[in-house]
Amino acid sequence: MHSLSDYDFDLPPELIAQTPLAERSASRLLHLDGEQLIDRQFTDIVEQLNAGDLLVFNDTRVLKARFFGIKETGGKVEVLVERVVDDRTVHAQLRASKSPPAGARIRLADAFDVTVGERVGEFYTLQFPANVFDLIDAHGRLPLPPYIEHDADAFDETRYQTVYAKHAGAVAAPTAGLHFDQALLEQLRQKGIVFAYVTLHVGAGTFQPVRSENLAEHKMHSEWYTIGQATVDAVRGTKAAGGKVIAVGTTSLRALESASQSGALQAGSADTALFITPGYRFKTVDRLITNFHLPKSTLLMLVSAFAGYDRIRAAYAHAIAQRYRFFSYGDAMLLTYTA
Repeated sequence: MHSLSDYDFDLPPELIAQTPLAERSASRLLHLDGEQLIDRQFTDIVEQLNAGDLLVFNDTRVLKARFFGIKETGGKVEVLVERVVDDRTVHAQLRASKSPPAGARIRLADAFDVTVGERVGEFYTLQFPANVFDLIDAHGRLPLPPYIEHDADAFDETRYQTVYAKHAGAVAAPTAGLHFDQALLEQLRQKGIVFAYVTLHVGAGTFQPVRSENLAEHKMHSEWYTIGQATVDAVRGTKAAGGKVIAVGTTSLRALESASQSGALQAGSADTALFITPGYRFKTVDRLITNFHLPKSTLLMLVSAFAGYDRIRAAYAHAIAQRYRFFSYGDAMLLTYTA
């Protein structure tokens, strides 16, 4: 297994995309085809897929999960909802000068009070006075990634959400899906590409760098996913007919692979803390559409496991030299599994 420093690279700050392009599908696509690196446009994805191939999308919807509030003592607090537990309860990150005790009340967005409950690892349990989703939607702010330097505006609220987002629960977007607009989806349908969906609620931990040089010591953040029987059937049918299963994003891939640990994809819901590093043998996914990932991140390790460490290093060097746009609002890659 590699060490953490093997996944570091120097990225010019100006290549970190701060805003989305005017059109979703106008981004670039770096295609790793064997040892070749081919510069394409994202719309070229239509020609790179075959009739009968299966695209698997993550249909999670990003919550307006960030709040600013005031403790009973008058101190300021910032809240980031990590997970909705039930319709009145969430687990959240809290940033404050002093941690509030259990039973304390916090006024959020100058609109409603929440009560602090027990700690769950690094998170606090917060009890809401009414339906969580209603209050979040009415009073919360969209939580853009930490490397984006502006506050979310109305454009972000549209563009930091996939056009097929359905099930609310994520605090970060499944960003590979941001490149698809309705026109491109229709082109793919007309070519005979099949669509299926999983739901994985992306947590804030997706942005956390690995801090242990020994990767075996890293504790992966946990995320909730669900896969329906229709998606399982679509995967099985595609494989039986000789088509390829293409995960749209690392979140779709992690859900599919997490549900394939028995050797075959199974329907169901569960938490996953699957940490994929080189040496992992993929069981379901054949190809991957993904954005460019942070240095020292678990996602960079995942794509290195999928396409090969040396190929990914070469691809990232090429992308930097060719001035590709990086991270959530950036450009994309098309990878093929190399066992």
